[in-house]
Amino acid sequence: MPSSESKEVTFSEPFNKALLRKFKSLPNLVFVTVLAVIVGIGAGFGALFTEWLVEEVHHIFFEEKLWGLMEGMGMFHLLIIPAIGALIFAPIILIFAREAKGHGVSEVLEAVSVHGGRIRPRVGIIKSLTSALCIGTGGSVGLEGPIAQIGSAIGSAVGQLVTLSEDRIRLLLACGAGAGIAATFHAPFTGTLFALEIILGHLEAGYFSAVVISAVVADTIAQGYKLPIIPSIANYPLVSNWELLLYAILGIIVAFSAIAFTKTLHAMENIWAKVPVSDYFKPALGGLLLGVIGMITFFHFNEVPRFYGLGYESISHALNGQLPFTLVFSLFFIKLFTTSLTLGSGGTGGTFTPTLFMGIMLGSSFGYAVNILFPEITAPSGAYALAGMAAFFGGAAHAPFTAIMVAFELTQYNYHMVLPIMLTTVVATLVAKSITPESMYTSKLVSQGVKIRRGAPGQELYIMDNITVGEAMTKDIEVVPLKMSLFHLMEKFDQTHRHGFPVVDEAGELAGVVNLRDLDNAIASGNIAKRTVSEIIIKDTLVAYPSEPMGTALQRLTLREDVTQLPVVEEEGSQKLVGLVLRSDIIHAYNQAMKKNKEQITT
Repeated sequence: MPSSESKEVTFSEPFNKALLRKFKSLPNLVFVTVLAVIVGIGAGFGALFTEWLVEEVHHIFFEEKLWGLMEGMGMFHLLIIPAIGALIFAPIILIFAREAKGHGVSEVLEAVSVHGGRIRPRVGIIKSLTSALCIGTGGSVGLEGPIAQIGSAIGSAVGQLVTLSEDRIRLLLACGAGAGIAATFHAPFTGTLFALEIILGHLEAGYFSAVVISAVVADTIAQGYKLPIIPSIANYPLVSNWELLLYAILGIIVAFSAIAFTKTLHAMENIWAKVPVSDYFKPALGGLLLGVIGMITFFHFNEVPRFYGLGYESISHALNGQLPFTLVFSLFFIKLFTTSLTLGSGGTGGTFTPTLFMGIMLGSSFGYAVNILFPEITAPSGAYALAGMAAFFGGAAHAPFTAIMVAFELTQYNYHMVLPIMLTTVVATLVAKSITPESMYTSKLVSQGVKIRRGAPGQELYIMDNITVGEAMTKDIEVVPLKMSLFHLMEKFDQTHRHGFPVVDEAGELAGVVNLRDLDNAIASGNIAKRTVSEIIIKDTLVAYPSEPMGTALQRLTLREDVTQLPVVEEEGSQKLVGLVLRSDIIHAYNQAMKKNKEQITT
């Protein structure tokens, strides 16, 4: 019996078999190019639509003051607007698409690594709406992560619509992500490198052309409707070769600061996961705390909080050296905390722009300091802000190529700063990677047991034939009964933060599995008051056996996109549940298999 999810997502079925066969019979270059153009068009207009939504939400809440309802509050509307926005977007995420929570790129990486590049089509719509509500009402996050996820959802949907292989779906997903970044920043090179370096994890000539086409198409569309994020920037020189030593020191400082941000973000997510408040109200509580910080900064600096929303104006001012030292120094710490607060409490938005923001403020602060210490041999603070911008993202994302390119494209290619930007970014990335192997995009996934797919596919399966399912499986199994109500199931998901459970019958034998997505679909379809787990269970579930290799089990796991865990039964034909293969078990098994493989090589 198919799951409720398979009824919703119909992209795996050909919309017109004859037309599809004719289209797929085109030469490979033509076929891939056409699909890349389609994805680029979708991502370009998706980016424009989301940016328009952000502006509209900001206008309604901050300029019209919610259609005049907050006119008598003075500046105290800054206190409650982030909480009001959270009260609106939180239930939309929880009811319709929980994948829309967070900064977007991690969820895209999970789709690439675990789900064969498949993303539910509705995710793009929900992400666009909820991100606009979060950012437009003051959430201290960026727009590029959501737009990358929206573009990825479009690319994934196109790949599923024309029934492509998983590898091709991943390619179109990457095309969509890169196109979204290109359209956001007017930066096609940055979008291309973002897709290859961060999303796919390797630079490969076979993927390069398709990603470039999507990025160029999306950016061309965006250029027709919007101006660059940074209108102009001073042309900074390298005053003295001795400055390179100062830029290297800045790279080291930025590396530790980027690590601090990644750890703060991860810690904030863990803290909020333990707060005994419903997930429907956690973002509002976080928004209220954000409003308190906003009011404190308003009374101190006598201006609207610069850390609310995207902060493009502050980025431009700092790069041009137009902000005082006390402000840029304060904004670095405030942005680090408020971005972690917004995302940790359940908000939705990106970390790309916040890392650029933090790097600029940190670099500008360093620039002011060296201008005082070495006035004869140093460029203005804006030059160090520019180098800090690239270095902070490179250190936080472990993506030096993308970081260097975004600095050049956002500032219209200031070639006098080539050496400082490259040196600072490389130093920051090397130091950060040597201390923390996981980036801000992968640390959360790895902590949840998700292995990030990198390099050529198939290598992991071969290595994992060295360990059996019985050695790797979890024996302490949490199950749900067949007759449990959906209300109680909803509470269980909220309490455990799991993505699925094995379901057992009255005899304690395996009856199937139930997933979070199936519950979400049941909630969206209407009344669940009298419904039970038996109505949404996946009965024809895949199982594994203790004696078989993990490589075999993993190959079975990739056969179905709705499977996130693999129940282990005693033997073939038996329904006696003896274990469960979770994502964390896969990572543990991989590490064990690698250890065995190394031991075999050395002996």
